[in-house]
Amino acid sequence: MAVDAKTFKSDLKPIWCPGCGDFGVLAAAYRAFAELELDPQRTVVVSGIGCSSRFPGFVTTYGYHGVHGRALPTAMGIKLANPELEVIAVGGDGDGFAIGGGHFPHAARRNVDITYVIMNNQIYGLTKGQVSPTSLHDQKSPSSPFGNVEQPMNTLATAIAADASFVARGASFKMKELSELIVAGIQNPGFSFIDAYSPCTAFNNNTQIWKDAASPLDESHDPTDRTAAFARALEDPMSLGIFYKHEKPTMVQQFQSLIDNAKPGTADELIDSYALDIKTAA
Repeated sequence: MAVDAKTFKSDLKPIWCPGCGDFGVLAAAYRAFAELELDPQRTVVVSGIGCSSRFPGFVTTYGYHGVHGRALPTAMGIKLANPELEVIAVGGDGDGFAIGGGHFPHAARRNVDITYVIMNNQIYGLTKGQVSPTSLHDQKSPSSPFGNVEQPMNTLATAIAADASFVARGASFKMKELSELIVAGIQNPGFSFIDAYSPCTAFNNNTQIWKDAASPLDESHDPTDRTAAFARALEDPMSLGIFYKHEKPTMVQQFQSLIDNAKPGTADELIDSYALDIKTAA
């Protein structure tokens, strides 16, 4: 069967606001899935709650639209249960870094082989424009009419600090480049994080500002240099590209190693060994 972008378009039409950046991210994903010739029946897209988390309904892969902030643990569970599946988690900055923020560093350090795409609009769009963890200082919104007093979270620096094996930033208005990043993220063995600028035209319309400010990451940047990657993440808020790569064993590989090296035995023998350990400790 020939695979192209249309292969991954479901009959359910996106209901995002006109001009929403999530359309560009979805189109980039279609293109990436087609380039990789993914099998829709062996691919799972997982999300939490939010405008961007409607994503699984718009693709022909298997989908799981879960609860708020829980895309990553669900995606990790699916991948560990069936390592043959290609698992992609998606969501917004609020879903991923507010209620779901506790899961992010652990997914990164465990290096489960999944790809996580955050559609970052620096606002809560679904609940009508409250500030999110990535909203700028002094940003005005219904929840901060006199300006946001909090500092924005640096998602890339967080990912690099947690030693995610692939850290990149793209933008919905740079669809070709974003598609290339999604391809690279899926191909990367381990936890891949892609922060994608995705303007909210309804409550935080920075589309033109971001288009003017975004630029490719300097070609001289070495993504294998963690210190340099961290510095770039702090210094270049609108640079697009691969910031960090660190190849290391995935969690599936490590579990398989444990299984391969485990001594044969029965459940009763295992229980007896625990009892022996307790007696010895006593």
